[in-house]
Amino acid sequence: MDMETKEGMKEYINQVAETNNWINNQEKRTYEDLIDGLVDNKRNLGYQSCPCRFASGKRELDRDLICPCNYAAQDIKEYFACYCNLFLSPDFYDKGINYIIVPERRPIEKENATLEYINQQK
Repeated sequence: MDMETKEGMKEYINQVAETNNWINNQEKRTYEDLIDGLVDNKRNLGYQSCPCRFASGKRELDRDLICPCNYAAQDIKEYFACYCNLFLSPDFYDKGINYIIVPERRPIEKENATLEYINQQK
């Protein structure tokens, strides 16, 4: 699958959801915007970094943010959605939820390392 295309990225996202017993966001505009962000990141960075977080462009620093990010499973378990609400628990909509703000779980040290790396590149 070519994840630099929307179709390929959707196929990948569907496989991830199926493998993990998750569902994808059913709100069309939100879903399409997130797919576009993933495709843009895949094209520009070489990997599908979470479109809702700031990526450094250095794969090693961003490894924990490659979708599905390292925090998705725990976020879905606790909040019924991942950070950007792309992946949802199967009963998300049954709970009467349309969107939920998931607190940032990424350690501040990783955020700081990303910012430091970017500042060094300037």
